Amino acid sequence: MSKQYIELANCIRFLSIDAVQKANSGHPGMPMGMADVATVLFKDFLNFNPKNPSWINRDRFVLSAGHGSMLLYSLLYLTGYKSVSLNDIKNFRQLDSICAGHPEYHPNTGIETTTGPLGQGISNAVGFAISEEILKKQVGKKIIDHKTYVLAGDGCLMEGISHEALSLAGHLKLKNLILLFDNNSISIDGPTSLTVSDDHEKRFKSYGWDYLKINGHNFKEISKALKKAQKSKKPIAISCKTTIGYGSPNKGGKASSHGSPLGDEEIKLVRKKLNWNYGAFEIPKKLSKEWRLIGAKASKKVKKHEKTYINKIKKLGWLGWSISNKFKKDFPPGYNFSRDAIIGSIKKVKANYLKTLEPLATRKCSEKFLEIVSKLPSLIGGSADLAGSNNTKTKNHKIIKPNDFSGNYIHYGVREHAMCGIMNGISLHSGLIPYGGTFLIFSDYCKPSIRLAAMMKQKVIYVFTHDSIGLGEDGPTHQPIEQLTSLRSIPNLNVFRPADFIETFECWQKALESENSPSVIALTRQAIDPIRIKDTSENKSSFGAYEVLRSGNDIKTTIIASGSETSLASDICHKLATENIYSKVISMPCQELFDQQSQDYKDKILNETELIVSIEASETQSWKKYTGTKGLNFGIDNFGKSAPFKEIYNHFDLNSEHIIKKIKEKL
Repeated sequence: MSKQYIELANCIRFLSIDAVQKANSGHPGMPMGMADVATVLFKDFLNFNPKNPSWINRDRFVLSAGHGSMLLYSLLYLTGYKSVSLNDIKNFRQLDSICAGHPEYHPNTGIETTTGPLGQGISNAVGFAISEEILKKQVGKKIIDHKTYVLAGDGCLMEGISHEALSLAGHLKLKNLILLFDNNSISIDGPTSLTVSDDHEKRFKSYGWDYLKINGHNFKEISKALKKAQKSKKPIAISCKTTIGYGSPNKGGKASSHGSPLGDEEIKLVRKKLNWNYGAFEIPKKLSKEWRLIGAKASKKVKKHEKTYINKIKKLGWLGWSISNKFKKDFPPGYNFSRDAIIGSIKKVKANYLKTLEPLATRKCSEKFLEIVSKLPSLIGGSADLAGSNNTKTKNHKIIKPNDFSGNYIHYGVREHAMCGIMNGISLHSGLIPYGGTFLIFSDYCKPSIRLAAMMKQKVIYVFTHDSIGLGEDGPTHQPIEQLTSLRSIPNLNVFRPADFIETFECWQKALESENSPSVIALTRQAIDPIRIKDTSENKSSFGAYEVLRSGNDIKTTIIASGSETSLASDICHKLATENIYSKVISMPCQELFDQQSQDYKDKILNETELIVSIEASETQSWKKYTGTKGLNFGIDNFGKSAPFKEIYNHFDLNSEHIIKKIKEKL
């Protein structure tokens, strides 16, 4: 038994060694150290299908220690995934190779998620496991019943996000989650003893996890531990004591094998020590055949399930709809509501509001929208301990609890970063649509995960309330200044800041319809006056910017604003008109969508007047591309103050009198 496994594992080792050496860049040590564990996992335990990488009931394998990417690419190639060829491996870390320096998510390839920032894969894996439990409850364990395996290293477990995610996983008793801890005690700087004295066993057990310790190079121990993990009633961590750079006479067990090629001379010594008498990238036919048989066996094993799944899905309906997750599609049969009913409810709520035109905080407007769409079977809500403040939980939500995944709302606790990483996993797993709430200021804790969602083109929605100095007395620690600019700088992220009730509904609808981009919806704490007193069949917010007010024909000024400052812009427009200075007001709820419009449309919005003014209670940098060198930008380029919000606005000269004075001086 051991000889066969050793030879199979060595295929992984030498593909990894050779790829890193050819690229003259990469991390050979982890793939060399974890090759034995990965071999047993893929050969004897993992349910997967190289012929159908997107099979819904596959076990998920997440490489949180993403620097060891060659481990994953080697496994995909050896087991017969068409996504990774030997030529791709030879072009490791080169332009346009799927074998990037760190794993990058591509649908239908076997690369389940983008990892690299350490700890992200752990939070993604928790999201995968939560999704599996939700779907299992919805459609039954005959169709959905699988495991999520995540390979994490010492560095992953140092990162704060790992503490957040592992704690929640233990609380929810995610028995379908198995963590393989590459416990090699080495980081790039040297031994982990330089920085860490954690008792990992006590740590995991305090989270509510099971914990096993094994020799990561003993195939019997690996197999025994994985067998035990299949029956665990809790999430389980398997501490695999390994030697980084296993097989390297001079660099094995040392930091020198972590993040650099071994070098030609050392590779010769590794080949000799491990009795590997083959050239670079050469896999002997016998072993290549054995690996392909592992992949073929796995494919055959799941074929019956796939057939059952296809037949069942036709009857169940909603899971297929969920996976496609097209908001505009008809809802599945068997539910007491339809798309028309949802749209009808949205129209009714809008109409009722327009009868009163009550000043409302946009967080409350968002809550009213969520009361309607929370009926969507694929929408999974949540909040980082601020549900009552960010209004993300409605009367239609049911809380997901330990051993009870029949609900559609997750209390994430004060774990903003993990929440966003988990939401990425929920989205990646099966097309469920996650949204999560916190204050906009705490988006700083979330940004690495938001960035990865944008990179992976996932439909994840962030509800960030208390979006400006308008939150008032909480003071500058809680008042976001630079956050909107920072978020707007992330490619492929739509940042919505609606100005009133109607815009909030429009922005939410656009976020749900956006198939390839995550969305931020920034919302006010304070009540604001409506700017749209009539509804339209056309979603005006979908253009990113549009005209809401024009005080005359011969206009001299274009005033652009977002969110709560749009009503201020309208007030300024009216007051200027009393002095025969005419202007137009542009509401810009989403800069990113506006930038995607035709040049003719953008010219219509921006090029009618020489003077362009922006107003937003935040840092002004993101507005200067619209106002130009001759424009005026009113915002806050310092930290906020603690006081009632109206006083703070006056303190920062965000009022009609000051802005009108400056406009008149400019004209």
